[in-house]
Amino acid sequence: MSSKHYPDCPVLMVDDEEHVVASQEDVLKSHGITNLISTTDSREVAGILSGNEVELVLLDLRMPHVQGEEILEQIRDEYPQVPVIIVTGSAEIEVAVQCMRGGAIDYMVKPVEENRLVSGVKRAIELRELKREYSDLRSRLLSDRLSNPEAFSHIITQDRKMHSIFLYLESIAGTDETVLIVGETGAGKELIAKTIHELSRRDRPFVAVNVAGLDDTMFSDSLFGHKKGAYTGATESRKGFFQQASGGTILLDEIGDLTPASQVKLLRLLEAREYYPLGSDLAMITDARIVVATNKNLRAAVGSGEFRKDLYYRLSAHEVRLPSLRERKGDLPLLVYHFMEEASQKLSKKKLAIPSELIPFLGTYGFPGNVRELRSMVFDAVSRQSEKMLSLKSFREAMGRDAQMLNREQQEELIVFKERLPTLSQAHELLIAEAMKRAKGVKSTAATILGITPQALGKRLQRRDSG
Repeated sequence: MSSKHYPDCPVLMVDDEEHVVASQEDVLKSHGITNLISTTDSREVAGILSGNEVELVLLDLRMPHVQGEEILEQIRDEYPQVPVIIVTGSAEIEVAVQCMRGGAIDYMVKPVEENRLVSGVKRAIELRELKREYSDLRSRLLSDRLSNPEAFSHIITQDRKMHSIFLYLESIAGTDETVLIVGETGAGKELIAKTIHELSRRDRPFVAVNVAGLDDTMFSDSLFGHKKGAYTGATESRKGFFQQASGGTILLDEIGDLTPASQVKLLRLLEAREYYPLGSDLAMITDARIVVATNKNLRAAVGSGEFRKDLYYRLSAHEVRLPSLRERKGDLPLLVYHFMEEASQKLSKKKLAIPSELIPFLGTYGFPGNVRELRSMVFDAVSRQSEKMLSLKSFREAMGRDAQMLNREQQEELIVFKERLPTLSQAHELLIAEAMKRAKGVKSTAATILGITPQALGKRLQRRDSG
């Protein structure tokens, strides 16, 4: 288990009764809030605040030496960024109102119920973290510069949307909140998860788990582990993925496919940061950073009842939406050249020249498999190539196979006729005009789209223009 405390800055507990401080400490630690400092002498508060950056203060009112109201006023004037929660034995409404007007964010009357204390402290921590992130993100967006560009070097892009995502990732990297990554298959969700890990916990483990297809038992066994004898065949104890990712980052991929029972278990873990290995009645606390990914629309799944609303809001504290390759086609040249280099090295092939019409030709394609599909295309083309120039043939075949796999609804979208069908001659003219439009006027590219030679296209264009 990592020695990393949560939150990063300590929670300061101020109460002249030692048993109250000890009780608060036990309750908070049992819920994963472990970075705590305390004092039973109110005269020490000023020195603690001047020498430490404090996350928040739990403050009693009725104490010898310095009263809580005086300390609250000092914090409001000198440390306005530090939230204060009043924890006192006074249930007087006037006192509570006065404290809230004086800058306290919450008011609790002793004895405080455990859930009330924990939820209030967690809410204050989350609010503080959100304010930090907003301030950090605003400064990054204004400067438009990455502080750790090396962490993004494995993602090939010059796209502005991707750059904005990088700035956002830097701003949230230091928090422990869950990150939800949404994007189509092959868009690079795992690369983004690894980048988050690199930015925050690079010296600790990174564990990726695909949860699609896991039933409730497999989900628990895989993620939480089991004790020896937990079930028939469990001859040895086994660490779950959460324990393997201790102190690091765990990626739960395809989170939208979780069963309802597994959704409940994950929600409990996110709320309490604790879980039970199969066959054990002793809870384990996780300090792993949780990142989840999906290619599904979770909001729609919430609306249809397939995904729990409370779990979605827990998962989407920070949400990153990756653009598809269709939305960042300006990256095509960079990606093609990068994959060409990679394929040449891995396949021990000589570096090949790239025909000028390849990039415009690829620009006419929708790439349903995104960057992963482009990489496969390039590797296939390089592996089959024996000449010095890369051939378009394998790319054309791959794109043709995808067109053949279109479902009926998609095929109907490609053919839109209103009142009457065009003649074959008119259809030819329409196809040529559309191909030239998509190829931005480049005849060789338009010919490639249509599956004919540039010479044949040239003749058709001459006949069209002369007619």
